[in-house]
Amino acid sequence: VQLQASGGGLVQAGGSLRLSCADSGRTFSRYHMGWFRQAPGKEREFVATITWSGVSTFYADSVKGRFTISRDNAKNTVYLQMNSLKPEDTAVYYCAAARVVTTTGRSYDYWGQGTQVTVSS
Repeated sequence: VQLQASGGGLVQAGGSLRLSCADSGRTFSRYHMGWFRQAPGKEREFVATITWSGVSTFYADSVKGRFTISRDNAKNTVYLQMNSLKPEDTAVYYCAAARVVTTTGRSYDYWGQGTQVTVSS
């Protein structure tokens, strides 16, 4: 598994961004995928996760109703659609792959390099 995140950028509050995370390997569909974020001076926090089949998703309370995680196993890609963005969503966003369904970062086996999301007020 080799993950490459993209799609970050600068957006005004209330705007939208879609993050993508592509896997160049051949085992993407075997893994549950997650998104995490880390703001300056803060610990990394869970954002969302999706099961390998895409049937089940889980979200942090802070993003529920605004963010949507999805995946396309044919394209080896997981997405994070972020709507109604707030300045407190500013962080580096990381995608990760896990063999288990979990919201705990240390349980993820592979991590992408991160993409910066900045939301201006």
